[in-house]
Amino acid sequence: MGARVRKLVSAVVLFGATAGGVAWFLTKPEPWPAAHWEGLGEPDLANGERVFWAGGCTSCHAAPKTEGDARLVLSGGLPLKSPFGTFHVPNISPDESAGIGSWTLAEFGTAMTRGAGRNGEHLYPSFPYGSYARLTSKDVNDLWGFLKTLPKSTNVAPPHDLRFPYNIRLVLGGWKLLFFTDKPRVTVDTGNPKLARGQYLVEGPGHCGECHTPRNTLGGFEADRWLAGAPNPEGEGRIPNITPGSKSIGAWSESDIVTYLETGFTPDFDSVGGSMVEVQKNLARLPAGDREAIAAYLKAVPARE
Repeated sequence: MGARVRKLVSAVVLFGATAGGVAWFLTKPEPWPAAHWEGLGEPDLANGERVFWAGGCTSCHAAPKTEGDARLVLSGGLPLKSPFGTFHVPNISPDESAGIGSWTLAEFGTAMTRGAGRNGEHLYPSFPYGSYARLTSKDVNDLWGFLKTLPKSTNVAPPHDLRFPYNIRLVLGGWKLLFFTDKPRVTVDTGNPKLARGQYLVEGPGHCGECHTPRNTLGGFEADRWLAGAPNPEGEGRIPNITPGSKSIGAWSESDIVTYLETGFTPDFDSVGGSMVEVQKNLARLPAGDREAIAAYLKAVPARE
């Protein structure tokens, strides 16, 4: 009997180890190969700044309540409360110790578009790499070049304060397996350059779906309700539906949307409020053609009630 029990225990251990190995293989971080970032040349800093404002980097990474040029000091520290616990936004200034100044382009690009840290760890999707996965290699290279021109900060953000089991990064591999994709969220006429640009901006650097799309209990997008509105991640009220099926915004014309993104005023002469204030200020810095592209895409997505 003892020998049979030992064989059974050995078989269970072997099965567990094999299952664990298979699970790790399926969910391990997947950085880009180094060759993916070769041959991009010198960054286009003007385009890098354009990507910077489209991505709203200051909204999360600047110190809270800063104004003017101080917004360009990406010192981190902002707490982001969620049902899983509190995330603390990191320092992404060019400081070599507290920030990401010692990172390579490959490490930065892998974090942005694959959600993996420089040490091979999974990053939490509070950092919207699920949207940034759509970024082109050129835009990543240009953004990286622009970030390196910004002021350094020695601020060290606190570690995340998450509940079990969300504080175990290995769990994120399973989350990515279920929800992470770099594919388009909806089908639009990509033969239309304006629509294609709008889709890229909204689904990629603009990461609009991160707030405007509802999520399931595991934090993944409800794919069939893209941009249909969702609970406010900051805890109060709701983020509105911005599809053509919205009872309010759905009636706006493309020019209404463009004016709102540029000035912050609605067709009814109301003004932007809440967390959208920061977003609107960032988008107002983009070329007019980009705001027009965003508006065209928002009018073309499937209507959701």
